Parts: sequence; C-alpha cells; structure tokens
Amino acid sequence: MNDVRFSVDLIADVVQMWSQPFMVTAFRAGTIVAVLSALTGWLVVLRRQTFVAHTLSAVGFPGAAGATLLGVGALTGYFAFCLAAAAVIALLGGRGVGRHGHESALVGTIQGFLLACGFVFVALYRGFLNGTNALLFGSFLGITGGQVTVLAVLAVPVLALLAVAGRPLLFASTDPETARAAGVPVRALDLGFLLVLGATVAAVASITGALLVFALLVLPAATAQRITARPARGLALSVLFGLVAVWSALTATYYSPYPLGFWLTSIAFADFVAAAGIRAGLDRRHRRGRPVRTFPRDGLPGSERIAQ
Repeated sequence: MNDVRFSVDLIADVVQMWSQPFMVTAFRAGTIVAVLSALTGWLVVLRRQTFVAHTLSAVGFPGAAGATLLGVGALTGYFAFCLAAAAVIALLGGRGVGRHGHESALVGTIQGFLLACGFVFVALYRGFLNGTNALLFGSFLGITGGQVTVLAVLAVPVLALLAVAGRPLLFASTDPETARAAGVPVRALDLGFLLVLGATVAAVASITGALLVFALLVLPAATAQRITARPARGLALSVLFGLVAVWSALTATYYSPYPLGFWLTSIAFADFVAAAGIRAGLDRRHRRGRPVRTFPRDGLPGSERIAQ
C-alpha cells in the first residue's frame, strides 16, 4: 500500500486500516492460518521433521499448478499432492531407529521430482507466469470471504484430530521405542500425523502460497521451544508467536511498499533470534553456577529444574 503511511495518531491509523473490508478478511484468514500452523508446527519441530514439512510445502506448488492445468480448483491440487506425498513418506520412510538417512533420501527424491513436475505444468499452461507467483507466495490481501469460510471448515477437523490424538502422539514423538513397547500404535500415529501435516500444508498454502507456509510451520514453533520444553506452554507460545508474526506482517504490509512475505519471515525470524538470545543468557548463568530456571536443550518435554 504505497500511498498509505503511519501518522502520529496511531489509533486513527488502526481504525483506518480496519475500515478496509479486504484487511478485515486478511486478518481473519491470517488468524486461522497462524493457529493451525503453530499447533501443527510445534509437533513438526518436536519430531525433527522440518525437512518433511518443507517438502510438503514445496509439493503444494506442482499440485496446484497441475490442478489449474486440468481446469480444476487449485485447492484440489494442493490437497491431492500434499496428502499423497505425506502417505508415501509415512509408508516408505518411517521414523524408526537407524532409518533417518533413508527417510531423508526419500523425502529429497520426492521433492525434486515433484518440483520438476510443477515447472512442466507451468510450461504446458501458457501465460501462467502471474499465476505461478500467486501459487508460490499467496495473496493474503486478495482473500475472499468464501476462502476464509473454506479455510475455517478445513481447520476444524485438523485441530480436532490433533486434540484427540495429542497425548499418544506426544508419547510416540518423544520416545517411540518405549511407546511401542507400551502398546501405542506408533506406526499408525506416524501415518496419521503426516496426513494431518499434509492437510495443514494444503489448507494454509491455499492462502499463503507454497513458500510462506513453511516459515509459519517452523519459525513460531522453534521459537517457542527455545523458551520452554513444556508441551502446554510451548503450544501456547507457538500460537502467540504465530499470531504476532501474521498480525504484525499484515499491518506492516498495509503501511509500507514491501511485500507480506518479507515482513512475515523477518518478524518471525526476529522472534527466534530474541528467544535464542534469552536461551544463551540463561545458559551462561547456568555455567557460572547461578540459580536459574531452565529446561532441557534437546526440545523434548521435560520438567522444570533448578540449576545449581
């Protein structure tokens, strides 16, 4: 919004921004996207599956491009490719001991092949350049009320599944071998979570584009886990950081000539750097033998302890 600038009356500025219907719609969509991405992303970071999340977000591009080429909605392509890729990774990759290298190779292979397919679809659909930018970077400021409704409808079952399977999924994510010995269906939970992740990526990418969804999945969650390893607090902080990043980025985009992607990733990264600085300060106090409330550094849930 090159012709809009902040004034000395910040309240009037906010009122003026909220008087624009497209900004109200963008904030509604952004809120849903932030919450959905933050909750799913916290588990992604905990399970050390950020490469999988990156691949699924990249897979959304050829999915939407292929759907457009066939004359169906881009959302259909997002879901078809993201869910199919998630199922393949879960069934052939696994998270067992000693299989991380195999999974990474599989994920990288899937990502490279499908990205190549995406550019083929773009080449076959002549005059697709502008659409490509929208698929990659989204269009928060051009969202319709119908898209917000669809996004909300898609978010409800995803959040419901996370709530129902939360405890066993957390157990299987932190200690899969013990969970398996205790009778927890680890393999089924791995498959279920990756399908939920695929659905989340597809739903969010339909608004943010295929690239920004990865930043929303990883940065708020990683920032929260630098501060606390407790699941409840970590999930709450992940949502908070996601909302702050999205709301701040939308506001900055409205009042500046710079794109949403720049503000969103910059703000989310700044939060992470600040959290890392706090973490480093606490670690220095710990090494000096001062009492400090701290948490395990490995990102796994654990009890608070007082470092002596």
